[in-house]
Parts: sequence; C-alpha cells; structure tokens
Amino acid sequence: MTTLQTSAGSLIREWRTRRRMSQLDLAMEAEISQRHLSFVESGRAAPSRDMVLHLAEQLSIPLRQRNQLLLAAGFAPSFSERPLTDATLAPALAAVETVLKGHEPFPALAVDRHWNLVSANAAIGPFLADVAEPSLLQPPVNVLRLSLHPNGIAPRIVNLAEWRAHLLERLKHQNDAAGDPVLVELERELRTYPSGLRGARPVPVEPNGIVHPLRLAHGDQVLSFISTITVFGTPLDVTLSELAIESFFPADEPTRGVLVRLAKERAQSS
Repeated sequence: MTTLQTSAGSLIREWRTRRRMSQLDLAMEAEISQRHLSFVESGRAAPSRDMVLHLAEQLSIPLRQRNQLLLAAGFAPSFSERPLTDATLAPALAAVETVLKGHEPFPALAVDRHWNLVSANAAIGPFLADVAEPSLLQPPVNVLRLSLHPNGIAPRIVNLAEWRAHLLERLKHQNDAAGDPVLVELERELRTYPSGLRGARPVPVEPNGIVHPLRLAHGDQVLSFISTITVFGTPLDVTLSELAIESFFPADEPTRGVLVRLAKERAQSS
C-alpha cells in the first residue's frame, strides 16, 4: 500500500475488505452510521484523527499500518518506531532475554516482523547443526528461509511436508493481517523450495496428538517439539509490537532427555 498515493478512505475500505467485513459490519462494530462510513470510504467526508484510530482499532490494523493510515488522512503518526538499539527499548529487550534464558534447556528465539532473528538462547544449537549453506547463517538470519531452504535445516526435518505447510500457512495469515510486501515476496520465495513430498511417505499423525510437532533429526535420534508464540501485550511502539518469541518444548521424554544432556555438556565445556 502506497500511503502517499492512497486516500485514508480507500485504505479503510481495503482493510475492511481484507478483514472480510461489510460496511454494515464495521459501522456496527464502530458504533457509527453506515452512511457516515460510506462517506469516509468514498472521500466525501474527512475522518478526524480520533475516528481514524477508532476504525483502525475495530479493524485490528497493526501499529505500523495505523501510522500509514494517519499519514494518508493528513495527521502525524501516533506510534513511535524506534530501532532495537534505542535505550528506551532496553527494558523490553531485557525482558526478551529473560524469557529466552529462562526457557533453557529448551530452544527459544526472538524474531522481528520479517522473521529475521533478533536473539536466541544457547539451546538453539541442535537446530543449526549441519547447515550446508553458510550464507543462511549470516545476519540478518531469516528464520523461515533457514528452516525451509534445501541447504538449511529442511533436510533434517523429518516431517518437512507437514511443517512446511504449517509455516507457509502462518506466513499467509500474517500477510493477510499486515499486507507487508516484504513478507509477500518471502512467501513467494519459500513456495519455490522443495515441498518434501516427492518420494517421501507422509508421517502418520499420532492418534492421540494435540498439536502438529516439529520432528528434527539429530544424529541417530529424532527430536520432537511443540511451540508457542509470545508477543508484548500492550505495545505502543511499532518495533516492539512486531517482536515475537517462539519457544520450543519437548513433545516427548526422549527429546527432553537429549536437551537436558546437551545443556549439561555446554555447562561443562564453558
């Protein structure tokens, strides 16, 4: 979306369409008349700053795009966008490091809005073993590219077809929510990578399974993980709102045992 060439009304209409809401739906959510919303979208009425923010809230528009919407309406952005090195973000980044460190001996990592690695704990090592293409580990490390690239982690993902489908669905959902052209291009790139289906038998789904795990070959063993995503609950800074922590948990006792053993070995060698 090019803010300078797009009116606030057309952006609101685009986000409403993206959210699969009718004018009536949004008008009811925002507690305004459908007629007024129609006038705003068509440009016959200029929304106030408060109205822009109110509609953005009802549409769950990300903070970065709320700033773009405000600019299109002729207002200054409301939300700061500080670099990660800014001193004011230090308490938040310290909290991220606390979460990462506290999750050991299990792997965890933090990524930005484009899935570039911001930080990771010491337990992430098993994920990075035997990466054949060194450039994939050069900053900025894109976690999705590293995961699905045929010279990255992909050859060691036992259930690659299922895990690839899971990651691409997550990325598509993120694209639907944010409309970020960098993520759109990343999704296009990742879809060109091998799917893991040719000549491979589908990994059977556990009959009592509760989530789809990541199954990763490590030596002569297969490590099995489930994961959770953590984000800041009430961010007012664009950069902070786009930071996410993915924490991996052992999905079985053998995996837990391997991770605990690796942690002890790291402690002994340090």
